[in-house]
Amino acid sequence: MTETRKITLAHSPDSDDAFMFWALAMGHVGLDGVEFEHTLSDIQSLNQASLTGRYDVTAISVHTYPYIANQYSFLNMGASVGDGYGPIIVAREDLKPADLPDRVVAIPGSLTTAALTLRLAIPDVRTQQMAFDQIQDAVGSGDVDAGVIIHEGQITYKRDNLFNVMDLGVWWQEKTGLPLPLGANVIKRDLGADLMKDVAGAIARSIKYGMEHREEAIRYAKDFGRNLEPAEVDRFVAMYVNDYTIDWGEKGRRAVEELLTQGMEAGIVPAFENIDFAG
Repeated sequence: MTETRKITLAHSPDSDDAFMFWALAMGHVGLDGVEFEHTLSDIQSLNQASLTGRYDVTAISVHTYPYIANQYSFLNMGASVGDGYGPIIVAREDLKPADLPDRVVAIPGSLTTAALTLRLAIPDVRTQQMAFDQIQDAVGSGDVDAGVIIHEGQITYKRDNLFNVMDLGVWWQEKTGLPLPLGANVIKRDLGADLMKDVAGAIARSIKYGMEHREEAIRYAKDFGRNLEPAEVDRFVAMYVNDYTIDWGEKGRRAVEELLTQGMEAGIVPAFENIDFAG
């Protein structure tokens, strides 16, 4: 009797991640001899967990990678990339980016790519960390002057009568000509090359299965779309499950390197020697 290997797999409880991992979670695809143990947690918690190597495979913010590069490799699939859009700085009043150094801006965790991109765009910004799903309310109530919103907030902020001060994905594309690499999946190197390759293949099959059975996958993902209507879930998934999700590609990998290099040169992230992609 062959012994089953358990692989711990963590991702955020968001509609785009739910879409990606639906087929794997529901058993539509799998990997012989491997049982995937799924954990759902917010992205900042996953970033923190990755620092101690808690999960075999985990979603992280791209910003976090230099801190864990000694343990993990990027997977070549499962990325969340904003191609001309990304986290949005919102405020109760119609502020301009030049107004922000004098204001307090809420961020959804210090290790998020939203926080890194904000600091690259506005180096003198003052920030306050809070849970990503509390930022819109905090901005609306005046607890903070502005906030960087991620996930579904990028679609729903207008309902709260908030102003778009700056789309960090737009800023990044205008600055570099590249998409903004926000989230990624990483895999522990100590699994060994063969198992890393097999796990990567299973995740790739899950993503492709969801794309091939889009309506069913969207029905599953809508249960994870906080405060989103079904049509909005479809729109959100389309934003962050795209060609880069299947394969970073040369442009996506170059975007990762450019973002982290700029972060290193600005003294925001630690020095790193190389970036590698598995699968």
